[in-house]
Order: sequence, then C-alpha cells, then structure tokens
Amino acid sequence: MLRAGGMAIAGTALGAGFPGMAEAVEGDVTTRTVYDTIVVGAGLAGLTAARELRKKGHRVLVLEARDRIGGRTWTDRFNSWEIERGGAWVDPLQPHVWREISRYNLAIVADQGPERVLMPTPNGFAETDPVTAYTRQGELFTPFFEGARDYFPKPYAPFTREDLITPLDGLSLRDRLNQLKLSPADEMRMTGTTGLYGSPSSRGSMLQLAQWWALAGWNYTGFSGVNTYRLARGTIALADAILADGRPDLKLGSPVASVTQQSGRVKVVTRAGAAYTATEVIMAVPVNVWKDITFSPALPQPHRDATTEGYGVPRQRKLFLDLAAPADRFIAEAPEGSPFVIMGRLNDDAPVVAFSVDATLDVSSRAQVEAAVRKILPSATLRDYTVTDWEAAEFSRGGPAYRRPHQLTRLHKAINRPFGPVRFCADDLALGWIGYMDGAIESGLRAAGSPTLSPTPGEAQKQADAARVALPAVDRRIHRTLFGL
Repeated sequence: MLRAGGMAIAGTALGAGFPGMAEAVEGDVTTRTVYDTIVVGAGLAGLTAARELRKKGHRVLVLEARDRIGGRTWTDRFNSWEIERGGAWVDPLQPHVWREISRYNLAIVADQGPERVLMPTPNGFAETDPVTAYTRQGELFTPFFEGARDYFPKPYAPFTREDLITPLDGLSLRDRLNQLKLSPADEMRMTGTTGLYGSPSSRGSMLQLAQWWALAGWNYTGFSGVNTYRLARGTIALADAILADGRPDLKLGSPVASVTQQSGRVKVVTRAGAAYTATEVIMAVPVNVWKDITFSPALPQPHRDATTEGYGVPRQRKLFLDLAAPADRFIAEAPEGSPFVIMGRLNDDAPVVAFSVDATLDVSSRAQVEAAVRKILPSATLRDYTVTDWEAAEFSRGGPAYRRPHQLTRLHKAINRPFGPVRFCADDLALGWIGYMDGAIESGLRAAGSPTLSPTPGEAQKQADAARVALPAVDRRIHRTLFGL
C-alpha cells in the first residue's frame, strides 16, 4: 500500500479497520514529474475526474493536501462507533452517486429514524411523534417554496428560467421568512433549518434551498427524507472504489502552493517544493481554499470574488456525543441562535450527532458542550464527545457548499468556466445537488468531459422508486435531513 517516502497510498491514512483500500500507483511516482493532467484534491470530485481521464488514456497525478482521501467525506472512528465526520447520506433521488453505488455494488443501509421528535415552542420544547412533527413541518415549508416549479422547472439546469431566478436571487432565507409573516411559534420551527444552512438565515440564499426542494420532487417527503440511506461500509468505500478503478498516481500530504501557466503547460508546486507539470490542471478543492493558492496569472475576478466571499457554510461544527442518557432514537430541533440547531440519534446503539453554527460555543470546553446538550435534554449526561470543525480545517475553510444571495446568478456560471488549461470541480460547483456527494461526482464528471445525468423530477422519482424495491423499507415521513455533504 505504501510506496517510497510514504507519498503514494491508496485509500486513506485512517484506513486501518476500514476495508476497500486498493493499490493506486501507476509507475514510479517518486520520479515522474510530467503528466497529462494534474488533479488537485482527492475528494469525490477529484477522484471521479481522475478516473474518467485515466479511462481516456491520460497520465494523471492526484495531489491531496490531507493524509487521507475523501475530502469533506470522512469515515472515522469514535470510541466503538464508525462515524462520518463529513457527508454521510445518499439517496436514489441523487442519480450520480447512485450510479456509482450501483457500478461498484456497494451495500446500502437505512437509518432507523427517530422514535420521538422535540420541536421548539415559545415555552420550551414540545415532544411529539415523528409523523405528526414532520407533517406539520411539511405544511410550513411547502409555502416557503411556492413558485419553485416555475423558476426551477429543470432542477439540474438551474439557469433554464434565468429571467425568473434573477430577481429572486437576492433573497436570503431570512427575507423569505419575513415575507411569510409566520407566527413566532411557526417561525421557531423553521429557523432550525434556515439557521443551520444559512449560518445565519440572513446569509444563506433562498434559491439554494429551493433548488434542493425541486431536485427532491417539489415535495416535503422527498426534501426531508433525502438523507435516509448510508453506505454500509462508510463513504470511504465509495472513495476507495473510485480510486481503485481509476488508478491514478496519488500523493497524500501534498498541499499545493502555486499553479502557474507557462509556455502552454501548467506547473504545480507543492508547499514542500515538489514541482510537477502537465498539459492541464483540475482544481478539485473547495472554492474557499482557492485563496490560499497562488495562481499565475491571477484567477479571474469571479473566482476571486467567490473564494473571498465564501461558498461553504461558515462556523459549522459537527459533533458526535456519547450520552449516558437518553438512549432512545430522537431528533431535536432548536431555533436559530441556539448552541445546537439540530441534534439526534437515528439508530440504536449509536452516538448522538449534533450540529452547531454558533460562533460563541467553545467546542473545546466539555462544560460548554454539556450545557448545550442540556438546553435541549435537561437530564442528559455527557460521557465523551468528538468534534469536527470544518471552518477551522485548513483544506476546507467551511462546511458543505451553501451559496449566499446573488452568488447563483452573479458567480456560479462564471466560476464553472475553465481558466485556460485550469478547470474547476467540487460539490460547491455542482449544477444539481450542490453541497452533496452527488454534486461532487457530477462536477468531477463535467470537469473530465464525461456525460452527466439530468433526469426530470418525474424520471428521477421513477428511478428512485425502482431502486427502493431492493432497499430496506422505511417510512420516509419520519426522517429529517441532518445536514451533511
């Protein structure tokens, strides 16, 4: 698995205990410096692009800054549990990732879902059963997306009705809530969602949430239940499978310092001073990271604006909590401004997962984390926890992609365009499921010049219904999207 200097490793440096690692070395990667394509980033977008180009006969080098593959997907361990520090869920409604799962015959499991739901009220949290809770959420969110069938008639082609989305692109999630003039109680139930995605609601674009709604079939069951299924062997199984299929040269622990276009070629230099040249480069890193790399000539203005403004959710921390009690399956949603805006246990004998976008919460303080838990579950006892701070992570600079107002129409098309021999891909740049694994794969396919899938919502629903015949039976009404790539 390891080659000279530990520079080429298949799978993940955290791979002990995780199956699916595969030899990924093509030739002597310790001496070769000239390639057809250099892919910067070994997340799902970069691995997909590398595989596609290898199948076209390209000599491909993948440079990954971390000591693992997967990017913002990350299968790890916490105590006795396997956890996903980043993205976790997949769905038949997401055609690109589902095609990859089918291609590699990867096993799928379904979360059991909650037995009870805690929703905020002006007088504290109210407990109810999942069907009742999410029936009501559906009644609240459906009018939030009124008109989405008109302005996103083809969800994988978001600019189809640019005349309609342009005037709407200035709306934040907060703006849309204000338009609805909800009661304080109803608004509290919605800001757990808008606050988490928008971080805060006033920052996040209404249109990105509306596009997810359209991609999920313009209904709350699809929208809320899209995060129901997981890979039985973790997201690393998918990353390993794509890597093993493509077999590019791979160097981990190789953060890129500069990308220079010169004399019809591109020179890429790592922070350690290693230099490689290629005919083309694919930048498969988050938009927020572009600003940490020196480009010569400088990136076009839209790319610079995007990386400066930020495309990933800021302040997002994902925590896994080992609670002595309660031990049941539940989901709790809290209003915007709470230390945790959503928290839950979706499977028996599993840790509780919680999400925070509260900059004042010191996640290094056990006392503060336990106090945050007890705001929702007063009798809870915290035994242990682990946290992933995606904004603090140097090679992410933020959580999954979530656009700000005006970024769709002002920036998104422009930053998807090549910059000479430099192309870009990431879940941030998806035309469909931005912020999800499906979007990362779609973006990687486009960067490699391979066909992508753009089913109509009706076609996607038929395909999803057919796929679910072989999947564990679940009541999707009781599931609720926990934020993840």
